[in-house]
Amino acid sequence: MTFPDSDSGLARFNALDAAGAREELRACCAAGRWADAVATGRPYADRSALRARADAALADLTWDDLTEALAAHPRIGERAEGWSRQEQSGAAAAPDAVRDELAEGNRAYEKRFGHVFLICASGLTATQMLTALRARLRHDPATEREVVRRELGAIAWLRLERLLDDGPEG
Repeated sequence: MTFPDSDSGLARFNALDAAGAREELRACCAAGRWADAVATGRPYADRSALRARADAALADLTWDDLTEALAAHPRIGERAEGWSRQEQSGAAAAPDAVRDELAEGNRAYEKRFGHVFLICASGLTATQMLTALRARLRHDPATEREVVRRELGAIAWLRLERLLDDGPEG
């Protein structure tokens, strides 16, 4: 299989050994089953094929797999590193009062659902994140699990794009 020169990031990813691919993928989504499924689908002819495999692998995850991924995410508004720091920059720049409300909302969310509040925070302000958190507190557990799956998918794809464009998180 040949790859277009214009997508050197995908070619680099396809050329990794299995362990290297899994390690990079776990930085995108910490669910081991997801990383394994995406890694074993290589080589990918293009990003669309990679996206299709990533989406299918996410859809196949059990709730236990999703909680494995959730455990790797920091709380919104708390100290984050690497890609999470970039993604949550809107929360970091918020006034103290909004950060306090996020912390209170995080506690209420975790008490209600038993896991960290997950949102694809890239491009969102702290107020937008807080509004989403408050709205999602009204969900029943089954509805919220589906929202968490969608948010995790959005985060994973954003990070996969970064991985292909910029290389591994550093």
